[in-house]
Amino acid sequence: MNIFVLLKRTFDTEEKITIAKGAINEEGAEFIINPYDEYAVEEAIQLRDNHGGEVTVVTVGNEEAEKQLRTALAMGADKAVLINTEDDLESGDQFTTAKILAEYLKDKEADIILAGNVAIDSGSGQVGPRVADLLDIPYVTTITNLEISGETVTVVRDVEGDSETIETKLPVLVTAQQGLNEPRYPSLPGIMKAKKKPLEELELDDLDLDEDDVEAKTKVVEIFLPPTKEAGRVLEGELDAQVKELVNLLHKEAKVI
Repeated sequence: MNIFVLLKRTFDTEEKITIAKGAINEEGAEFIINPYDEYAVEEAIQLRDNHGGEVTVVTVGNEEAEKQLRTALAMGADKAVLINTEDDLESGDQFTTAKILAEYLKDKEADIILAGNVAIDSGSGQVGPRVADLLDIPYVTTITNLEISGETVTVVRDVEGDSETIETKLPVLVTAQQGLNEPRYPSLPGIMKAKKKPLEELELDDLDLDEDDVEAKTKVVEIFLPPTKEAGRVLEGELDAQVKELVNLLHKEAKVI
């Protein structure tokens, strides 16, 4: 089975985000594999172990993403590919990333492509479905269970507190939701083996793409942190008086009624 995982490098979930000169300050920040992508990597490894084949993890970014690719290799992936756009692109968006990934994958004869449901930084959930659309293959999002029998794929997906079961055929793209599995930690032997596993680095020229082909379709107008949350107020006095004061505050200060 030919298995690919779309991986993104994101801020550590414990990282405190700061803004500098209208952009997110990355200096000194810690980065990790996007947590939802970890579910995708784990599921890919389990699929390979159960059905045979090979797992390739792919990311679009700069050379700093090599660390996250090596982590995925240490988890058990077989190969990694870094599509380095640092020298070719000043900016990009979900269309840019999806176009590059689809161009790479178009002749790889993937049986299944796995991605995270969303990235914890942008949270758009667009890249996976966009890639599937460009490759003209079916896709199922937010999956919490995956079974493959021959060419038949049966998935359970999360639908806002409920679930639904969908059956489709290979090739397919799926995006992983929390609960699909429990991602493993890289072991020491896995970390040592990862240093010798192949990591290929490509650029846009290698994919016969230029900047115009992947020009962003959206523009960032402004980046800002949410306002500081004010301290709550405790109402005192008789219950009737508290209710009247609460209604008055909701109407005149909070302006929600």
